[in-house]
Amino acid sequence: MTFARTCEKWLHNLDKRPGLGVTLSVLWIFVICGIGFFWHLGTIGLIDETEPLFAEASRQMLVTGDWITPFFNGETRFDKPALVYWCQAIAYAIIGVNEWAVRLPSAIAAMGLIGLAFYTIHWHLTIANRLKNVYRPQLPWIIAALATAMMALSPQMIVWGRTGVSDMLLTGCITCSLFCFFLGYSSPHQSANIFPSRWYTACYLCVAAGVLTKGPIGFVLPGLVVAAFLIYIGKFWQVVREMHLFVGLAIILVLSIPWYILVFLQHGQTYIDSFFGYHNFERFTDVVNGHSAPWYFYFLVVLLGFAPYSVYLPVAIAKQKFWQRQYWLNKERSQQLGLFTCIWFLVVFGFFTIAVTKLPSYVLPLMPAAAILVALLWGDFLSESTSPSLFFRVSAWVNVSLVTAIAILLFYVTQIIGKDPAAPDFRLVLEQSGLTVVGGVIWLVCSLLLAVTILRRFWLPLISVNLLTFTAFLLFVLTPALFLMDSQRQLPLRQISQTIVQTQKPDEEIVMVGFKKPTVVFYTQRPVIYFKSNQAGGEYIQKQKLQVAKSPSLLLIAQPKKFPKMGLQPSDYQILEKQGAYQLVRLPLD
Repeated sequence: MTFARTCEKWLHNLDKRPGLGVTLSVLWIFVICGIGFFWHLGTIGLIDETEPLFAEASRQMLVTGDWITPFFNGETRFDKPALVYWCQAIAYAIIGVNEWAVRLPSAIAAMGLIGLAFYTIHWHLTIANRLKNVYRPQLPWIIAALATAMMALSPQMIVWGRTGVSDMLLTGCITCSLFCFFLGYSSPHQSANIFPSRWYTACYLCVAAGVLTKGPIGFVLPGLVVAAFLIYIGKFWQVVREMHLFVGLAIILVLSIPWYILVFLQHGQTYIDSFFGYHNFERFTDVVNGHSAPWYFYFLVVLLGFAPYSVYLPVAIAKQKFWQRQYWLNKERSQQLGLFTCIWFLVVFGFFTIAVTKLPSYVLPLMPAAAILVALLWGDFLSESTSPSLFFRVSAWVNVSLVTAIAILLFYVTQIIGKDPAAPDFRLVLEQSGLTVVGGVIWLVCSLLLAVTILRRFWLPLISVNLLTFTAFLLFVLTPALFLMDSQRQLPLRQISQTIVQTQKPDEEIVMVGFKKPTVVFYTQRPVIYFKSNQAGGEYIQKQKLQVAKSPSLLLIAQPKKFPKMGLQPSDYQILEKQGAYQLVRLPLD
């Protein structure tokens, strides 16, 4: 008996025990989110270069009591609005200034969206069973569990759910706003007064939180998805009235605008130009910070970021028949989740494909929709017991090809990866650990199991095999590899930072040349002067030596080979620490 059928038999009477059903659902969410997001969340140091920027700005808020303006290294940081800093600062106040507190908002946001996704999918399929007069109480539980497992156990979600930046918090706000909209749209009881129903109100609250997390995109992205969906089904103005849109906009403005007003009053046009001009408008219309990519960039991001389940996305989208408008117009509102998630996926994908600046994290909000689409595809197999189409069978063999390619890549990855100046020995350490071989074997076994399953025409276990393989890979390969990377790339900086804290003299500056590693600012809790080039660093040192009022020395961090290029000889400085690629010296200025 297959795993899916075993689950069906065990869950057959679960609807008669609702308390047990809720308990098992909560336990399931805790297990998959615990594996995906919380396991070893804070045991690896902050990762340069972005994560410590958020961590230190949040620490500054807590220390200074200035909850309006984010600061990093003595300068304003207008990249993102305040909500992510507030969340991290509150976490600091509760559990202390550490890596757990930095990443906890991201992990909680990921867990929250997955919990709401489980509820939405289960509710949708339960209503579907009733409308079809089909007694399949186990189906909503299985499909909801499958969808949420793919969300939690996919590369893109895990990366950003474990990183202390704003991307997962934004995704949580956008995703929850869309789930709340669909639940409000599908609810048989609409609000009869001037206020929106509870689900629409929750949607507006999530949008407001999104605007406070990353600016206009928190409103624009869910707004585009909802508008496209309503226009397609021809109910735009009807639902706009049901939503009490103007009241909803007032809720969004009242909750999100005050911070923008306060920061504008403090910093004026400087804030407008930096945040709205550079970090929003220019990112969409021009290449910012060199983040350009070809038009097919997000095809690769989705393929790898939602691997290995991404191979089933084309057939899952086609299964929804979104082009058959009349087919969807004849369905009850509660049965339009497939169309809604399909439009959700396509709108987010299209929006960021058009944008000129491209980053992998931008399409993170479409990952929950991708998981739902693939889960609904499997739900059709379970409920209809139909034979898979040729399109699906081809996708299954592509699945085999993809995991085989991953296995082969892992066997040779140490020969392919380039040398990281910040971790020059990482490639050798990784090769000696044998982790890449273990990973290659895991995925090779997966490809063999998938091939046998396909040849024996056991279609339902395909996703289970992928999920179990990815979980094993995460636990036994990826996590140990992250510890190796941390020991080679980030631990030396933490050790040097500790030495700085112990040895720095009053008024002694900290200068870093050749690297810009914000973790030094966070772990020393002191300002650092950065210079990218050896020439600029050398000129600054000479300038400091010529000043009359100066500290008698400065602390300099650089690679050993950089010191002669700055015009410094071994007799000019005292070596305090050497860790990894870095050397910390005290340079007299007399």
